[in-house]
Amino acid sequence: MIRLDFSNILTEEIGHNGLSLIEIENEAKKSISLLSKKPYKELDFINLPFQDISQIKELAKKARDYEYFIVLGIGGSALGPRVLLEALSPFNNLRKKNRVFIYDNVDPATFKYIIEIIDLKKTLINVISKSGSTAETLASFLLFWRMIRDRKLDVRQHFIFTTDSEKGNLKMIAEEYEIPSLGIPKNVVGRYSVLTPVGLLLAEIIGIKSEELLEGAKEISERAYRENLNENPMAYLASCLYLMDKLKNRKVLVFLPYSDRLKTMSEWFCQLWAESLGKEGKGTTPYPSLGTTDQHSQLQLWMEGPEDKVILFVSVDNHGFQEEIPQEFHDIEGLRYLGGHTLEELINTEQLATEMALRMNKKPNMKIIIPKIDSFTIGQLFQFFQVTTAMAGLLYGVNPFNQPGVELGKRLTYGAMGKRGFETEGEEVKNYLKRERYMI
Repeated sequence: MIRLDFSNILTEEIGHNGLSLIEIENEAKKSISLLSKKPYKELDFINLPFQDISQIKELAKKARDYEYFIVLGIGGSALGPRVLLEALSPFNNLRKKNRVFIYDNVDPATFKYIIEIIDLKKTLINVISKSGSTAETLASFLLFWRMIRDRKLDVRQHFIFTTDSEKGNLKMIAEEYEIPSLGIPKNVVGRYSVLTPVGLLLAEIIGIKSEELLEGAKEISERAYRENLNENPMAYLASCLYLMDKLKNRKVLVFLPYSDRLKTMSEWFCQLWAESLGKEGKGTTPYPSLGTTDQHSQLQLWMEGPEDKVILFVSVDNHGFQEEIPQEFHDIEGLRYLGGHTLEELINTEQLATEMALRMNKKPNMKIIIPKIDSFTIGQLFQFFQVTTAMAGLLYGVNPFNQPGVELGKRLTYGAMGKRGFETEGEEVKNYLKRERYMI
């Protein structure tokens, strides 16, 4: 089970920068109470570990026959799948038959490079958009659709749609052209969707067992509503981060895993946290980091910069590899001391040393500890952070499942690109481009 060490956020450890245990426990109890009322239907994500995955497995079995698998999606439709790829099948494209490309940005150069590598006859394309109206995803889809049609290939054999099971552009196209499709549950929003077909199809294709991911997530789901705080670390974490903001004005949350395989989870978490909580002038700013790398780029700022940060470590007990450092150059102390230790010892020691240094300088930090990185623990981590984020949203008094702040940008994009019904926004873009600019 995931463990949470919040010792270094308490007043007895870091003085006036810390919180009292009673403050933390009071808010933790409140978060459980608020969650138990189930105020939003989108909390259905907590039930995802109990879903039927037979259709996903059936499609994945056929998909493994393809040499190339392309994911078209953005935000939660790409970050979650990328975490699975990099955490559980690192360097996948150099080691396995099913080479995966996740095209989430509409950078034309990236598109060109992918096209130069793949063979369309051996390619399966998974188009992921719950709404079926995501501009970036649809633009990418149209390009691949045209290329498949131009080569007289059967679209039914080269596309899978992951979208709303009842409505939307992709749903209509799937029905008309008999494209295989997987439904995203009605009440699950994009950034909470990694444990739906959004992530599970890719997982199955590259040899990850969805059952193990869901088993890990299930353990978290079963604890989400428990009132015994010792069995609900999500409530403790939500409470600590909320109070650090409200009582200590700590507005920046540094997400710091000590594993290359969890680097992309930093990006996934930052979307989850920022888009869920950043509303009505509330929320904190998450930013992704990586240990030990960012000890050599960011640690100086954390130690002596503005007093506005909370550091959240993710530590791995067993990395799965015991590579011993050779005992060479005995006459050079700068190398000699490393000999006989392992890389695992070094990375875990550096995490511990950074944690201690922060504590000694009265900088609030917490640590999530996982036993190892496998399908079970990755499933746990996904659900752990999703439940924590939902709880934090309830403490802030915001809806953790909407994103009203992104709608204006979408409307202006639609207007600039000539979408019907957005003519006013199109005129606004034209006028903006005509205005006098101060540019050097």
